Amino acid sequence: MGKIDELIQQYCPDGVEWKKIEEVCKVKTPPAKLKTSDYQEQGLFLIIDQGQQQYAGYTDNEKAVVEDGEYILYGDHTCIVKYHKGRFAQGADGLKILVSKANNPKYVYYAFSAYNLTSTEYKRHWTQAKDLEIPLPPLPVQEAIVNILDRFAVYAAELQAELQAELQARQQQYQYYRDTLLSFDGRDDVQWKKLGEVADLGTGSHNTQDGLSEGKYPFYTRGSEILYLNNYDYDETAIITAGDGAGVGKVFHFVQGKYALHQRAYRIVPNEKIVLARFVYYYIGATFYNYIMKSSVSSSVVSIRKPMMVDYPIPVPSIEEQEKVISILDRFDTLVNDLSQGLPAEIEARQQQYEYYRDQLLTFKRKEA
Repeated sequence: MGKIDELIQQYCPDGVEWKKIEEVCKVKTPPAKLKTSDYQEQGLFLIIDQGQQQYAGYTDNEKAVVEDGEYILYGDHTCIVKYHKGRFAQGADGLKILVSKANNPKYVYYAFSAYNLTSTEYKRHWTQAKDLEIPLPPLPVQEAIVNILDRFAVYAAELQAELQAELQARQQQYQYYRDTLLSFDGRDDVQWKKLGEVADLGTGSHNTQDGLSEGKYPFYTRGSEILYLNNYDYDETAIITAGDGAGVGKVFHFVQGKYALHQRAYRIVPNEKIVLARFVYYYIGATFYNYIMKSSVSSSVVSIRKPMMVDYPIPVPSIEEQEKVISILDRFDTLVNDLSQGLPAEIEARQQQYEYYRDQLLTFKRKEA
């Protein structure tokens, strides 16, 4: 920050002006609207809309293409701020195309991104966003900040790509060890039993609309999202899985304690004198989907009938081996899946670090009138 501090002392020691986005930028209207038929997977010109992705496709319709330039783009409904240099076509109504009047366009983009609240709680239509004020230091300071943030953004992107690659490698490693550790075919020392022989199976009594955003006890439905209720159905260690819908064979929860359950979600409560609950959790997570796909009743959605659960074959190695499998897979599970630990948290930390330095660089004292 030393160079920036020196420039501030040189050019704006008494503070900087703050102006509304609508004073800093003018809105540019695209020459024509794209038709649905104009969208292509490949083409001469990029299409940009207000979604999270940078590009929405390609087009050859030059009549709808904005002229070459540097643009700040704002999504009316998404509140996402983007920067683009070059020609492009607007992919949807609601994307505001902004052209910086007298400032570094990339600086305006960084400042707008930093000061624009983009969470769902604070989403703002352009009619409100245009009144957002950003600090405007002299151009030498703007250019220095852009140089630093550009380099940091490249570094952060490269580091995040490395972490994502590492995470993918760990996920593949986890799946390999899981599948290897849970392969018991051909072993004479491992018994095979039906799930109904080693576990209590049942469903709940609630509907999704019973769920609350806050409450005393977790309420497990047919999806990955956990809702809440102020009363509970069970107090136990169980595996929860969806009985129908998109989560069949894919959604599993490991529960310890009091909870409420949807009427089309299944609870699996293993007899831990025979098979450990955590072992069952890992085993069905690896194999249950394929079993269900072969055995399911399918109309518009895949659904599970209780006899399918009862007849599901499960291996029962020694308790000592089950504990060993659990110990290994728990470590991988924490590393790969826990958002508060491991690589996902590192990826999030790098993004937060970038945002912190960006916000520090863009913090200025307001110049008194």
